[in-house]
Amino acid sequence: MSNCAPSTADRSGTAPASIGLTPRPRPRLPEWLKVSLPSTPAFGHTRQLLDGLQLHTVCESARCPNQWECWSRGTATFMIAGDRCTRACGFCAVTTAKPLALESDEPQRVAEATRRMALRHVVITAVARDDLADGGADHFRRTIAAVREANPGIVVEVLTPDFLDRDFALDLVLGAAPDIFNHNLETVRRLTPSVRHRATYDRSLAVLGKARERGGAAMHTKSGMMLGLGETDAEVRESMADLRTARVDILTLGQYLQPTLKHLPVVEFVPPAQFEEYRRLGMELGFVHVASGPLVRSSYHADEFHPTA
Repeated sequence: MSNCAPSTADRSGTAPASIGLTPRPRPRLPEWLKVSLPSTPAFGHTRQLLDGLQLHTVCESARCPNQWECWSRGTATFMIAGDRCTRACGFCAVTTAKPLALESDEPQRVAEATRRMALRHVVITAVARDDLADGGADHFRRTIAAVREANPGIVVEVLTPDFLDRDFALDLVLGAAPDIFNHNLETVRRLTPSVRHRATYDRSLAVLGKARERGGAAMHTKSGMMLGLGETDAEVRESMADLRTARVDILTLGQYLQPTLKHLPVVEFVPPAQFEEYRRLGMELGFVHVASGPLVRSSYHADEFHPTA
């Protein structure tokens, strides 16, 4: 597999135990990662609506490369519980700072946005709120309930932190009966300590497994990983198998892109053909849906999966 940056690992070989944060120039993007910016009125309308309701989105806070496309389609991924995260993951552009108090009317504002945007599938995520006893779980519960009241029939997908594996917090979210429960594994086991602040590989698998057991037959579970951080092919396959052992239904795989020079560097740009190979492998492993491609993100085209009871 060709690299556009000095690689510390061959995908079929071994790799170092951790990734350094030493700033270095970002490599040039390959052609398959270059996106054109659409110039449609819908983008401005989406921004105006979100600004008017004073809502945060992961599209902006995490510097998602698909923001222009998604907002031009009239969709966005809502980020609740503020825009300050209590964790400092090496890959994430969301601000790490002391969080502000929860806004009690935020669930209603998110619900109103889904109504005005006429969404039939909404993705709701949040910053990690380790400062709260429930990690923000009840705020998720209230938001799901408000969205369902304002927009009956909408498919609700949540992308949650691990809540430090607190069962009562997980049960608060599951009690609101989301249609899809998503928690990202993010990377392979070996790289987790360098990539994810405070999170652990096994804790994430445990949260996903518990969600599957407690969420009911109608609920789907979902997880995602970033590639290009120095993982090997064998490690990716092992993580995919681990997710299936946890009975995860839906998998997303996308290319890691360095948001700033202070974040983890890209080790490798994984070509589209390799993503397609992982998509085929995922289906063979038993995932009901696999979205795998360089620009795939957790919520990118999430509405293409249609959950059924």
